[in-house]
Amino acid sequence: MSTEQPKNPLHGVTLAQILDELVAAHGWDELARQVRIQCFANDPSVASSLKFLRRTPWAREKLESYYLWHLRERRRRGTGPG
Repeated sequence: MSTEQPKNPLHGVTLAQILDELVAAHGWDELARQVRIQCFANDPSVASSLKFLRRTPWAREKLESYYLWHLRERRRRGTGPG
């Protein structure tokens, strides 16, 4: 079985890269509004958020879902790859 996943937009993207891109594009306030996770709203930092997301599967799924929406919007607007 092949381990390549050419159609999976999350393949090869780390959680840190996802978080960095979303914070750069939307900021912590918007991220907290859209994803509704306390670590984004109360004294947010990349390190503490990553620690929480790595231990909490449901929170990671929410962030990944928002990231996929972000990628679709970038493509739709013509401001990103794809």
